[in-house]
Amino acid sequence: MPDDYLPLAYLNAWEYCPRRFYLEYQLGEMADNEHIILGRHLHRVVDDESQQYDGDTLLRRHQWVWSDRLQIKGIIDLVEEREGQLVPVEFKKGTMGRHLSDHFQLCAAGLCLEERTGQLVPHGEIFYHSNRRRQIVSFTPELRAATESAIAAAHAALAAPIPQPINHKRKCQACSLQGICLPFEVRVLAGGDW
Repeated sequence: MPDDYLPLAYLNAWEYCPRRFYLEYQLGEMADNEHIILGRHLHRVVDDESQQYDGDTLLRRHQWVWSDRLQIKGIIDLVEEREGQLVPVEFKKGTMGRHLSDHFQLCAAGLCLEERTGQLVPHGEIFYHSNRRRQIVSFTPELRAATESAIAAAHAALAAPIPQPINHKRKCQACSLQGICLPFEVRVLAGGDW
């Protein structure tokens, strides 16, 4: 598998903010904040490759997948197999909601599983640590199309100049790359406001 395959986790960054995606993936900029550190801490359990049964469900943790068609690759936190049906599961530190960035990452993982196994993967699940609940995400034709469009846009962005900061104060304030990106300063210097 070529090195230029886009990691699944960066699809989440792309939907959150194209500038963040570019800084992290293209320029290799990383920084920790409380959100990153807590997420890393919570993933320490699921990041161990293992396979075990929970009743009739086979649990496979830390599963590598890829798609040659979409040129993406990555790790699915957990793949459950129930009655022959594969269900990708991602673990997130936040609260349950309609986080399109999480849905894109999960759907892309499902598309990889489909390509690798030849099986239809109709949905996945996201476990949100703050709620301690799972959210079922149906891989509808609309979500599949939006995910594939996001993948294509992320690949195309790598050949373009660095994107401008997004106009989303709350996202920027919570971003670990705020001190590198300087979104508020860049917008003010460009004649914008916050």
